[in-house]
Amino acid sequence: MTPIRPRNCKIVATLGPASDPLERIKSLFDAGADAFRINFSHGEHSEHKRRIENVRSIEADVGRPIPIIADLQGPKIRVGQFPDGEVNLDVGQIVELEVSDRSHSANTIPIPHPELLDVVQPNDVLRLDDGRLQLTIVATSKNKVTAKVDIGGTLGDRKGINIPGRSLPISSITDKDRTDLAFALESEVDYVALSFVQRAEDIREAQALIDGRAAILAKIEKPAALDNLDEIIDLADVIMVARGDLGVELSLEQVPIAQRRIIKRCRDAGKPVIVATQMLESMIAAPAPTRAEASDVATAVYQGADAVMLSAESAVGRHPQTAVAIMDRLIGAVEDDPGHWSGLFDRSQRTETTLADAISHSARDIAQLLDCQAILAFTNSGSTAIRVSRERPHCKVLGLTPNLKTARQLSLVWGLHSVVTDDITSFQEMVGRADSISRQEAGLKEGDLVIVTAGIPFGRPGTTNTLKIMSIGES
Repeated sequence: MTPIRPRNCKIVATLGPASDPLERIKSLFDAGADAFRINFSHGEHSEHKRRIENVRSIEADVGRPIPIIADLQGPKIRVGQFPDGEVNLDVGQIVELEVSDRSHSANTIPIPHPELLDVVQPNDVLRLDDGRLQLTIVATSKNKVTAKVDIGGTLGDRKGINIPGRSLPISSITDKDRTDLAFALESEVDYVALSFVQRAEDIREAQALIDGRAAILAKIEKPAALDNLDEIIDLADVIMVARGDLGVELSLEQVPIAQRRIIKRCRDAGKPVIVATQMLESMIAAPAPTRAEASDVATAVYQGADAVMLSAESAVGRHPQTAVAIMDRLIGAVEDDPGHWSGLFDRSQRTETTLADAISHSARDIAQLLDCQAILAFTNSGSTAIRVSRERPHCKVLGLTPNLKTARQLSLVWGLHSVVTDDITSFQEMVGRADSISRQEAGLKEGDLVIVTAGIPFGRPGTTNTLKIMSIGES
């Protein structure tokens, strides 16, 4: 059995060519990766299947639940094709945008998305190729838009388009996504990440398709999602601060403000939140990150993120294991800072008036007052363990569940070490189980104090109503 990691914030590593084969994925886990992301924007189903099987093999070997995230590509708004494969745009140049798959003029940019030209208005800004080029809309008419080049350069075929400030009337789930989703669910992934989320309806559409077979992770990468943030957080199971597209859609100075806001709202709502994109970007090639990247990871940890994520660094980078190990060190250093704890727990956070919330809230206070070594939360759905994590206690938190899927999902949550165990049927069994698991999983010893939360009647979801303070060995 792999011991509990000494840190609370989790690490998500994206799998790709740099992290194959099985031995390399195992090295990422050993270096500190707690969860693995499969990016469906790249690769074939056969590659994804092999990686999922490798993670499950490692999971069985280490005896610890490991969550897998299937990240759907979502709609990609792109320009069409040019006669020579690219076109040069000069600052101040006037160009035409028209609904077409292919351009026949150096002054025409083909846009195979009529819905885009339907929503843009004069003075709107278009950013192309991840923000490397920029246009401002001058005039609009049916099937054609006139724009002025603000930031010039070479625009190649099929480069992306971002429209800051405009919500597009399209679904976040494409036909490709539906095919990938069916494969992911058949492969029993634990989370499905939705790209291009703009509104609550996008989450509801995914819920209808997934039907409870995986948890939903909403990526916040559009300004429209920020406008509907509370509704999206309420419906999704996990939120991701997807700073790549968000950094193109927002002005540069607004991205850290948006990150802090998203994390705060998720903490208030008791929803896990991941900070992603370009965290250790230089390590795609370099063996060490920049000081700014180290500070970026530290900031996310100080703000209370449940997890931080590596993308290209672990998927195609030259030093995937080192990137995970450095991220592990950075998190550990922040969590060793007493100032981290003083800012982490906020009594102003919204607390629901339920028995489960009251018990979770009390468990944190009692654990601190009595110097308890662990909080053990018996849970079926995982919601009680997540509530305990939301309170950010100083001690270990163990989520005990009879459901392997729940155990995997909990392994993405701040501070949670999940354990698969049979349902309990009596109070005495609860005490005995808590005692043995505390010893085996958390390395506790005779006389250590722990807190146990559970629901009576036992085995019934959503009934957390009991808190017991016990000493190891009293059973």
